[in-house]
Amino acid sequence: MSIEIIELNDQNFDERIKASQTPVLVDFWAEWCGPCKMIAPILEEIAQDKNGQLVIGKLNVDNALQVARRFEIMSIPTLMLFRDGEPVKRIVGAMSKKALLKELDPALAG
Repeated sequence: MSIEIIELNDQNFDERIKASQTPVLVDFWAEWCGPCKMIAPILEEIAQDKNGQLVIGKLNVDNALQVARRFEIMSIPTLMLFRDGEPVKRIVGAMSKKALLKELDPALAG
C-alpha cells in the first residue's frame, strides 16, 4: 500500500490544496526543528492508517516563507487541516499519535 505524502512549497501550495478532494493535513516544519523530526514518523503512520481519507502535506517553512507568513506560522511544528481548500483545524506542537488522532478525528468526521 502506498501512502500519499506530498511536498508543498510557495509555488504549488494553493494548487495542491485546492485540487485535493481529500482533506490535507499540512505539516509546517524545518530541518533544524527537533520536535518536527519527532512527529514525522507519527505523520507517516497516520498517512498509512488514514490512506484514502487523508493526505499529508509537508511544507518546509525555511523554503516557503510566503505560505508560512500567510498562515501566520509562529512556531513549529504546526499542523493545519485543510478541507475543500480551506483551513479547518490548527494544531501547534508535537504530540503523540493518540493525542493527534483525538484532535483530527472530529475534524475529519465533520
